[in-house]
Amino acid sequence: MSRPRRIRTALGVIAASTAVIALAACSSGTGTGGDASAESTAAGDDYGLVTPGTLTVATEGTYQPFSYHEGGAGDLVGYDVEVAEAVADKLGLEVEFQETQWDAIFAGLDAGRFDVIANQVSINPEREEQYLFSTPYTVSPSVVVVNEGDTSIASFDDLKGKTTAQSLTSNFYQLAVDAGANVESVEGWAQAVALLQQGRVDATVNDKLTYLDYVKQTPGAKLAIAAETDPSESALAFTKDKTALVKAVDEALAELREEGVLAELGEKYFGADVSQ
Repeated sequence: MSRPRRIRTALGVIAASTAVIALAACSSGTGTGGDASAESTAAGDDYGLVTPGTLTVATEGTYQPFSYHEGGAGDLVGYDVEVAEAVADKLGLEVEFQETQWDAIFAGLDAGRFDVIANQVSINPEREEQYLFSTPYTVSPSVVVVNEGDTSIASFDDLKGKTTAQSLTSNFYQLAVDAGANVESVEGWAQAVALLQQGRVDATVNDKLTYLDYVKQTPGAKLAIAAETDPSESALAFTKDKTALVKAVDEALAELREEGVLAELGEKYFGADVSQ
């Protein structure tokens, strides 16, 4: 399947301070995606895109295997990146990625700097009050990760009084707080793992797929899963005014699922279909 042309990839990270200040999607492009693409062409500018003809996507760029740079400095790749590209292709749109720290990503969406977030956004009641979500494209449990050999944590209840490393605006942060943990603020998974391995925190809560990819890519990491939740669902996130765009994206995702594209991307990055 073809992929939409990337107009450019924004390499600058939007600072959290800028996000605080900020707090106070289709064109006639030609796509190869069938029905969803045809509908997007007919819709004209009804999607209210930041840039006409372009789907502007917010993603971290540091969250392997979902959104990261190949080899640390190469092209932006990952499961979420390819899902976003495939959706844009279905809609007949170009795609532009804006790399943004997780703690600033929703503020940027609220400020209208991008059309959608593609960064394993878990669906929860609090977020559903403020944002619209596509149909889920990832299903995975959250896990408590500890250093190998640590038997002091065997459940989420055991996090009470312990220190975990979390991004403060993540769903994993809320899970840790609800369990009674003291939270050390970090920017993402890489920093959390570093603090854990240095013995500066007792655990970190994150997505199981992130953990499995990390231990696969980092032999001898000496980490272990101490506990896990029931599977949660992650989806593309939009502001409440993007109803037409969400409808078109859902149709695109349905086609990608039916055609086996989502399953193929899951196999590529995880060795299994993680979309359902």
